[in-house]
Amino acid sequence: MVLLFTLLISLIESRAFDNRLKNFHFIFFYDIMFHGSDFMYKKLNILDEKDKRLRNISKDATLPLSKEYKDIIEHIIKELTYSQIEELAEKYNIRPGMGLAFPQLGINERIIVIVHEYDEGKFDNYVVVNPKIVSSSDEMIAAEAGEGCLSVNRDVEGHILRNARVTVEGFDVDGNKIKVRAREELSIAFQHEIDHLNGILFYDRIDKNKQFYTEDEIRLI
Repeated sequence: MVLLFTLLISLIESRAFDNRLKNFHFIFFYDIMFHGSDFMYKKLNILDEKDKRLRNISKDATLPLSKEYKDIIEHIIKELTYSQIEELAEKYNIRPGMGLAFPQLGINERIIVIVHEYDEGKFDNYVVVNPKIVSSSDEMIAAEAGEGCLSVNRDVEGHILRNARVTVEGFDVDGNKIKVRAREELSIAFQHEIDHLNGILFYDRIDKNKQFYTEDEIRLI
């Protein structure tokens, strides 16, 4: 087993592998090693927008988190990472996604997870329990292509104004205080996921009287 693992690591570090997969070998090849090549990944059961539970305001989570919740978080991180690697997203039929909040799994507690691909094949994981936005920029931005959501299985057109920069405070899974300063697309992701904790879906924030903005009106990213 050790020899096989060594050979796999050597192979994946070779130039024959795409850089996006090199960054991912610890998760992907762990599954091959311990579950076999026919291992079928079990996708998360994400609530659809029609589920009324998504409209509830979540309660604060109790810290430190239980092992069950920590396992759920690991599952979320894996799925969000899989979803951003084309080969694995296709293999496991996973929709691309950058973040997920516990309410989307039917768990009414204030926990968010974001997997941010800050460079090709390189990811930062953010897990924030009981997050609060404590400061934000005056500058507003919008995702030019609009926002999407793993709970919304349809295209929704429109620009959503978000703060270009936010500072988020909360706790890690063990109850330690943490602070995250986010900007641009990461800032949008934090605001989007925190909205879920308050029963808000992204399209609630689309202005019905002004669905789209131009570059002269707002900075589109």
